[in-house]
Amino acid sequence: MTMGPGKHDDLCTYVREQLGLGDLGGVMLLVFDPKQEHSGFSCQADYITTIALPEILESVAQQIREDREKGVT
Repeated sequence: MTMGPGKHDDLCTYVREQLGLGDLGGVMLLVFDPKQEHSGFSCQADYITTIALPEILESVAQQIREDREKGVT
């Protein structure tokens, strides 16, 4: 489910507060755990950022692909 509190919502809140983000922007935390004990994601963002997330994530994925092709690690 992508709406409502996520598995790591407390950590998202912490990061958002530490960065001083107010009502705009957001934080997304992705956790990849090979043991699957902690895997999951949480996101706290304003509406505009939330609806832009698919495009934001696609852009990040494209940047990762480009770096991989260049041999950047």
